[in-house]
Amino acid sequence: MSKHRIYTTSVASVYPHYVAKAEKKGRTKEEVDEIIRWLTGYTQDELEAIIENKTDFETFFSEAQNMNPSRELIKGVVCGVRVEEIEETTMREIRYLDKLIDELARGKKMEKILRT
Repeated sequence: MSKHRIYTTSVASVYPHYVAKAEKKGRTKEEVDEIIRWLTGYTQDELEAIIENKTDFETFFSEAQNMNPSRELIKGVVCGVRVEEIEETTMREIRYLDKLIDELARGKKMEKILRT
């Protein structure tokens, strides 16, 4: 079975869409970055380097050494699929990120998004 194409897609190519989705709803790039840092444990400098280097999603998540254990509290549907039921690890991580960005765009408070 071949991998989904999102695995080889660069974070840099999707990141502007995350930011645009958030900004269209009155949220900020800084909030998008905070969500990504919370989920992955990357620093802002590391995140910027990932975007600059056009790192793909598979590498992005496989090299994230400090994934937030609270991410397992993320529940719900993204693209018609329940994130908590996704068995493949990398796809589940990608969908966690999608879900968090959706919550931001829907106006949820950051403390709720970040499960604090």
